[in-house]
Amino acid sequence: MLAPCVILNNGQKMPMLGLGTWQLEPGEIEKVIELAINAGYRHFDCAFLYDNEAEIGLAIKKKIADGTVKREDLFIVTKLWCTFCVKEEVVSACKRSLQNFGLDYVDQYLIHWPVTLKNLGRPMNIKEPFIDAVSIEYDFVETWKGMEECVNLGLAKGIGISNFNSKQIEKILKAATIKPVVNQVEVTPNFNQKKLIKFCKDRGIVITAYSPFGSPSRPWAAEGDPILSLDSPELVAIGKKYVKTGAQIVLRYLIEIGVVPLPKSANEIRLVENINIFDFSLSEEDIAVLDSFNSTDGRVIDLPCLKTMPNYPFDEEF
Repeated sequence: MLAPCVILNNGQKMPMLGLGTWQLEPGEIEKVIELAINAGYRHFDCAFLYDNEAEIGLAIKKKIADGTVKREDLFIVTKLWCTFCVKEEVVSACKRSLQNFGLDYVDQYLIHWPVTLKNLGRPMNIKEPFIDAVSIEYDFVETWKGMEECVNLGLAKGIGISNFNSKQIEKILKAATIKPVVNQVEVTPNFNQKKLIKFCKDRGIVITAYSPFGSPSRPWAAEGDPILSLDSPELVAIGKKYVKTGAQIVLRYLIEIGVVPLPKSANEIRLVENINIFDFSLSEEDIAVLDSFNSTDGRVIDLPCLKTMPNYPFDEEF
């Protein structure tokens, strides 16, 4: 099944469901991407931080070579890491990602976080990427100017942001000559971000939703953290109505509230199930049940290690 597309503010067509690639294990990534393309995925959410752009690129090359897809069929997203947010480093960072992928352009390039970190000149710790981070007081508007240059040079078709709050978005919009197409943030039934979704929609920005199942395998998970159980009685009951899994109900809910979910899976059956959500709709009553899961304490990707750093985004209401 191919996902339908949403039209972005720059005219690009972005599939309404993508594959998240964070925490896909080395050695399995190529196979997962190939399986996903075979299952109909065309939208792939990547990042320099994830340290797997090269393997993803190899899988894409294989599927283009065997005729399954053409490059223009795919929507490849990657992200600028915090250590390269100084304006003069943005273009070279984008080129480095393109070299990793073996591509001439990405469809979307995002600022991964509004926080800027000092480049310490050594490999990042992918498991704990902020373990030795040193923050810099830096205006992300300057970073955005570097992002715009990536578009002007043809390195990225569209640019956007990730983990930005409403005030930070307004600051970008006031200075931008090229408008952000998306803001990628955590969205789950436990933390549905409806205020931020409306804020962005009113400004022509689409929300893409990472960790739609609450990122249960995140390295910093702790006892007492919010948990989204895909086997909860509420999800099971709704799933029975439509002959769908709890995961499919969650993903359909996110579609219904106006975001583009980015589920991750390395399991072939679940890869197929996750994209098979465009043949049904939830009722208003179903949506109300899932709305009831929402909590102001539902965020799990809060990265408390960043809280004292300039431009930490989660101190605002939304």
